[in-house]
Amino acid sequence: MENNIYDHYIAMDWSLKIMAIARMTKKSNKITVFEAPADVLEFQIYLQSLKGTKVLAIEETTTSQWLYTELKDEVDQLVICDPHRNHLLNEGVKTDKVDASKLVQLLKAGLLKEVYHSGDKFLYLRRLVSGYEDLVKSGVRLKNQRYALLRACGGTGKEKEATHFQGPQDQYVLKCLARQIDLYEEEKEGYEKQFGILARKYPEIRHQESLPGIGLIHAIKVVSRVVTPHRFADRGQYLSYCGLVKLEKTSGQTSYGWRSSRYSRQLKCVYKMGVLAALNQSNPIKNYYEHLIRDKNYPEYQARHKACRRLAILSLGVFKSGKKYQIGRIPIEKRQELSSDL
Repeated sequence: MENNIYDHYIAMDWSLKIMAIARMTKKSNKITVFEAPADVLEFQIYLQSLKGTKVLAIEETTTSQWLYTELKDEVDQLVICDPHRNHLLNEGVKTDKVDASKLVQLLKAGLLKEVYHSGDKFLYLRRLVSGYEDLVKSGVRLKNQRYALLRACGGTGKEKEATHFQGPQDQYVLKCLARQIDLYEEEKEGYEKQFGILARKYPEIRHQESLPGIGLIHAIKVVSRVVTPHRFADRGQYLSYCGLVKLEKTSGQTSYGWRSSRYSRQLKCVYKMGVLAALNQSNPIKNYYEHLIRDKNYPEYQARHKACRRLAILSLGVFKSGKKYQIGRIPIEKRQELSSDL
């Protein structure tokens, strides 16, 4: 973001009870900061009272999407910034007013890294996906508890009932786990029905589902996390966002190794599992994987990594094209370009 192009630079530190507001102007670096009870309507009135162009910065929190929706029409630009980048906020005394003051300085200097937010319909799919993932984690935990109990009672862990209980308490715990697992399966089925309804409603989900190894649930995860493919400047940035490439650290023409960027673990998991699923079928991803091992002498793990990157690039391309994936659609010269990039 270019600095000194707005009349007002505003930063807000929002909490449950208090909002701290700091402001600087285009002509002055003097910071005006004050606290008030947390009230989004009062803050909207305050923003409307400021004449001229305005940019507002808020740190990414659990309430940031709600604040984005409520405040985006009141300012010329709304920046939801990455709190992991704001190391200046960790120095010295920490209060809401101090944090807001430091945040507005970073905003005017153009040193904030923006976190993607929008009013796009797909952004709200994240809540559904998050609820589904939490449910699955709970179900896995319950099934592991049931397995451990059955094994402790001398079984294989696959029986519906244990035959060698240590006491009535074991039978009671097993029945409780069985009821919870039944409820989990019912709730999981309900989520999957919702996913099916969304797939019929949004062609973007069906387009992702057409890719090798990408099923309905993974397609929903891709669409909910990416929202719009045009937020990525190129495929390299997308691969970094997915955690499928590493960034080199250099100084004085000396390399200090490679590091992973802060990436979406959800998308990395989708493409890793997608490749594993694709390798069990006949499709271009499997052919590419086998080509790397047979003709390029790649180790299996490196071939899988390159196949993940290929699948991610195809996924981004399908999203941008607005069409389903079809074998042979990509021209030969474009395939060679993809292979060289990977």
